[in-house]
Amino acid sequence: MPELPEVETVRRGLVALVKGRTIERVIVRYPKMVTPEAPIFVEKLKNQKIIDIKRRGKYLLFNFSDDLVMVSHLRMEGKYSVVGRQEPYGKHDHVIFELDNGQDLRYNDTRKFGRMNLVSAGEEMQIGGLKTIGPEPTPETLTLEYLTHQLRSRKRGMKSFLLDQSMIAGLGNIYADEVLWLSKIHPQQVSNTLTNEEIKLLRESIFAELGKAIEAKGTTVFSYLNADGHAGSFQNQLNVYHRQGLPCHRCGTLIERIKVAQRGTHFCPHCQVLR
Repeated sequence: MPELPEVETVRRGLVALVKGRTIERVIVRYPKMVTPEAPIFVEKLKNQKIIDIKRRGKYLLFNFSDDLVMVSHLRMEGKYSVVGRQEPYGKHDHVIFELDNGQDLRYNDTRKFGRMNLVSAGEEMQIGGLKTIGPEPTPETLTLEYLTHQLRSRKRGMKSFLLDQSMIAGLGNIYADEVLWLSKIHPQQVSNTLTNEEIKLLRESIFAELGKAIEAKGTTVFSYLNADGHAGSFQNQLNVYHRQGLPCHRCGTLIERIKVAQRGTHFCPHCQVLR
């Protein structure tokens, strides 16, 4: 699933490519993907101008004229691309937005898990996980006081804590593993046992890891592409994710893979000791 760096990369690409464009027509080839039902969705978006594209956690928020907002979640393999209208549709191009410059904004999703919800401005934070989403992982919003309180008031494994979008928005499997490695915290370490120094390092590691990943335009492990149709390169900088059996970049111990919170989890048994 695309995580915060990948979704932010897509957002920036879309802003550069389609912000200010007007939608002349929408074609929905897989009606279950959109809300409200396809005929209403299509009619409401006709002649709407794309005012801006924002992000909250792993959600994209398309702001249109007439005070409409489309909440888009890419789920496992969803991706947007901007192509010439003459380009033949791909098998998995499910929603096509025809723009006023002769190009199409196309949403492609092999598994068909992605969803688009069109609502009136002001209602977008009531859609799906946005209702309970935690703060963005930035120094201004993810304060040390907040993080310390959330960790100390719970007895949860750290991998599970970081994956919980109501705690911190945007982290997923890849970056949770990477942040814990940077912080030298075992994925199963119980949250309320972290020291003040560990919490401080964890917070700083979140900012550092996500910042580097965004700069590298995200991680391409399976099928992620940005809006330009290019893959991110952060997979070349990963320290533990999908590196089981390879030496730790810090100490040389072989990286191990276990299952935590129903997710494949990668860590260094020497650097990340379970207390």
